Amino acid sequence: MAATTESVKADAAEAPLLNQKNLWAGIALYLGFYSFIRWYEGVYGWSAGLDSFAPEFETYWMNMLYIEIVVEVILFAGINGYIWKTRDRKVMSITPREELRRHFTHWTWLVCYGWAIYWGASYFTEQDGTWHQTIVRDTDFTPSHIIEFYLSYPIYIITGSASFMYAKTRLPTYQEGLHLMYLIAVIGPFMILPNVGLNEWGHTFWFMEELFVAPLHYGFVFFGWAALAIMGVVNTEVMAITKLLKKDLA
Repeated sequence: MAATTESVKADAAEAPLLNQKNLWAGIALYLGFYSFIRWYEGVYGWSAGLDSFAPEFETYWMNMLYIEIVVEVILFAGINGYIWKTRDRKVMSITPREELRRHFTHWTWLVCYGWAIYWGASYFTEQDGTWHQTIVRDTDFTPSHIIEFYLSYPIYIITGSASFMYAKTRLPTYQEGLHLMYLIAVIGPFMILPNVGLNEWGHTFWFMEELFVAPLHYGFVFFGWAALAIMGVVNTEVMAITKLLKKDLA
């Protein structure tokens, strides 16, 4: 009885399974960053973003494009490289409670991924259609595109790949083979970025209106819907956590 009591006290003294500070910090980070970006667009979109041949366009928008591409490549390599380098080589022998803790950390990554997809594939994508229905584009690199295609899309791609990498290197559930639903949930939205090339080529040579129902935009819809495969990942998570809770309670 005493041993059981000591065990309960020891478990209670451990850090909580879900680190809520990290969860809310991740959500706040994306919200704060994109709020700043939206403010920047509101200030310099109209004043410096309507004529791509103007010097101020180079100053406020093309320089932004160059900086974000370099930073994103560094972040992608750095985050995924760190997760891989610090991987658990004895992941199959961790305790049930530690595995539970890692699953909840994984859920933090998944929430951030979903939040990032919202900003990229929903908020800024819808805004882009409105922008180009209002203002005739004179270049492929409009203020709206520089934010949508080359900032918000890479950010959710980086988040999704890091989430997948964390699961693959820290959780026994994902050790064998490659989780099909996870691959679809990450690679599908990633393919929206290459589809940008087709989109810009089509608008250049076909002079199509910015209507979301236009056939040229079907690729965005198809690959965007691939994010729904995340429900398959959630299903896997629920089953794994259910089994672990039984072990932990036992």
